[in-house]
Amino acid sequence: MKIIEYASYNEQEILSLYASVGWTAYTEHPDTLRRGFENSLLILGAYEGEQLAGIIRAVGDGHTVVFVQDILVFPDFQRKGIGSALLRAVLDRYSNVRQIELTTDNTEKLLHFINPWAFPNFRKLDASDL
Repeated sequence: MKIIEYASYNEQEILSLYASVGWTAYTEHPDTLRRGFENSLLILGAYEGEQLAGIIRAVGDGHTVVFVQDILVFPDFQRKGIGSALLRAVLDRYSNVRQIELTTDNTEKLLHFINPWAFPNFRKLDASDL
């Protein structure tokens, strides 16, 4: 597997990836998704050979704050360490940034993915937090 910057937006590939993991709110508005990609701080792609296996998308200023907006891995490539490798690549790239946040859905699947080394203070919010 290689991780490189996702520099050339391929709409069919990206819509297929988002749809494969059920993120249809994005696929219903492809122009908005494209603009989001164009204005992102960093997008990395994980590739098995020439095939895209997953992406990570970060937004923010890159100096004081970075938000990991999306981590997506095609189902056939899940549970092979690709998501963790993508996350590690962003954390390494922005190791000088004090505040790195993960902004994503708060699901059981995500809780199994989050590694304590990446986000040691991560916890699932409940009603008492609101």
